Amino acid sequence: MCPQSTSPSFQNLQASALYCPRCRTARPVRERLLLILPDGELYEYRCAACGAEVGTRRATAAPRGLPLIA
Repeated sequence: MCPQSTSPSFQNLQASALYCPRCRTARPVRERLLLILPDGELYEYRCAACGAEVGTRRATAAPRGLPLIA
C-alpha cells in the first residue's frame, strides 16, 4: 500500500523523455524557463528532435521567512 504523503525526493521531478505527437515516439526533452511567478516558476518541455512543445512543469518556491529588521 502506498503512503498518503509524497516523498520529498519526488516533489521536484524533472522529465528526461516525453512522448512527442509530431515525432510519434518518446524523445529526449529540453527544459526551458517560461515564466517567473510570485509563488514559483513555470517551465516548458520541448522535444529535442523537432522542437515541439510536449509539456509543462510548475516548480513552487520554498516558503520565505519573515525579513529581519535590524
